Amino acid sequence: MAVLYQAETHQSSRIAEDQIKEMSKMYLDIISEIVEQGQQEGSIRKDLYVSLVKRFIIGSVDEVINTWLHSDGKYDLVSMADPLVELFIRGIGSNEKIAAAGDIAIGDK
Repeated sequence: MAVLYQAETHQSSRIAEDQIKEMSKMYLDIISEIVEQGQQEGSIRKDLYVSLVKRFIIGSVDEVINTWLHSDGKYDLVSMADPLVELFIRGIGSNEKIAAAGDIAIGDK
């Protein structure tokens, strides 16, 4: 499935363009529902735009699949699922530095 998705979404003349659009919309709708529910429950920040979060998630998954394909399957793609979800939920900052980072403007070092 990952190979088919990558092949169809990254070629210029898409054989199954309508089906890919329908599948992509389905995934984006599912992600939107999850993010909105998380925002309502307080497990996902409410100040984030749902459309941005959707693109972040889809782009990350797409890149993991693309990297896996270009590595000729040298690692187990499924093994990347949990670390990727962990990255989505916790981000890349360490807990001890998050409070201090809130005071730093983007672009500061």
